[in-house]
Amino acid sequence: MSAPLLQSLFPNIDDWAEIGHACIDTLLMLGGSLALTVLIGLPLGVLLYLTGKGQLRAMPAFYAALSLVVNVLRSIPFIILMIVLMPLTYALVGTKLGIRGAIPPLVIGAAPFFARLVETALREVQRGVIEASQAMGASTWQIVLHVLLPEARGGLIAGTTVTAIALVGYTAMGGAIGAGGLGDLAYRYGYLSYKSDYMFVTVVLLIVLVQLLQMVGDRVVARYTRS
Repeated sequence: MSAPLLQSLFPNIDDWAEIGHACIDTLLMLGGSLALTVLIGLPLGVLLYLTGKGQLRAMPAFYAALSLVVNVLRSIPFIILMIVLMPLTYALVGTKLGIRGAIPPLVIGAAPFFARLVETALREVQRGVIEASQAMGASTWQIVLHVLLPEARGGLIAGTTVTAIALVGYTAMGGAIGAGGLGDLAYRYGYLSYKSDYMFVTVVLLIVLVQLLQMVGDRVVARYTRS
């Protein structure tokens, strides 16, 4: 699409390079936070599963306490969580703004959500497969690594896709308090400056990003789900 045509369609947008930079910022926030979310949320979800009632390492009191913490973190609206965590964010990364300032609250907000998805995926594994592994003398962690995670692979990938899409929404909300990215453009220009062109373009770009994530996730799930 030529520059004159873009200018005629979106007369209030002065700098398309700024939109391109905001897209890169959003992708960086998404990639960094998703990697850390999986790194933290996966073992947390496994721990929830193992300590649940009737599971391999059932510990009702520990499970209840851990489940409460996970539920509390999941119940706090993300924009409020970002504000509450500002002192912690500054202590961890040295800033409350930009990509670095957005990563800690993004991870803290998404990791409990992903952990629940991991727990749910693991609960879908057939009990007979686990019992057969136990009968062969496999330890708990051997069962986790060689039975539970491979058998639940499709559900785990689907959970990662859902979490990535949720993180896109979180990054957009983070723009309201200076996190950068497309949400920041939509807030500063689309909302505060009443430039609807910016709002329209950022919304379309976010929709495209979500659709791409869902398509890729669906293809990977279809490829790796056990028949």
